[in-house]
Amino acid sequence: MPRILITGASSGIGAALARHYAQPGVSLVLVGRNAERLEAVARDCRASGATAETARLDTRDRAATVALVRQSDTEAPLDLVIANAAVNGGNQEGQVEAEDVAFETADINYTGSLNVMLPALTRMLERGRGQIVLLSSLAAYAPLQDAPAYSGAKAALVAHGLALRQKVAPRGVKVNVVTPGYVKTPMGGELKGWRPLEISAEAAAVRIAKGIAANRDVIAFPFILTALARTVLLLPENVRKAGLYAFRFQRRKRR
Repeated sequence: MPRILITGASSGIGAALARHYAQPGVSLVLVGRNAERLEAVARDCRASGATAETARLDTRDRAATVALVRQSDTEAPLDLVIANAAVNGGNQEGQVEAEDVAFETADINYTGSLNVMLPALTRMLERGRGQIVLLSSLAAYAPLQDAPAYSGAKAALVAHGLALRQKVAPRGVKVNVVTPGYVKTPMGGELKGWRPLEISAEAAAVRIAKGIAANRDVIAFPFILTALARTVLLLPENVRKAGLYAFRFQRRKRR
């Protein structure tokens, strides 16, 4: 029975991935901060035939997160761990990103992901199998001036994930990084701005799952935005600033 742990599973891409993987013979461990929404996702997964347990948790809490990962793995070895929990960060009304927002964004998006990934990796290396997926963003390649901490944290996930992938692959553990473009989620709904080629969370889940199954190093979409994002840092600054100006945004509310 495949056993899958997903953080940030109460909404958005995490919830869509949970529902995508839910089928008879699959065991899901769903982690999130909103217990009510998390249980609603779990009920949908159970209705599809999967077993689904939930854990209300903030992944910034390292001790609690490590304990949960280890306990879940002890009950039955985790085959796939998807570190998806994230927040947007960013500024409001054209201001520079506030200190508390920047620290929270970095802690959740990067450090929180490590709190999930590293204990899972240790167990997987011990048995010589397993797969870890880190949810990054195309902002890792094309940093957004309105969300510097978010862009930096997502870039760190790309670098960390790809470096680790090279190191652990010979020992039977797979590491993949996902860099999606705009996905229609409650988190994305916090932003006011242009969102070209936006797709649904369900469509994103299908693309991500295909990439995971194929063990692609970077699972990036849509193609056009990916190609543009990956060339941005190679452009002269004046050209880069002009190109990214259209992607400015403002936050509608704080999470």
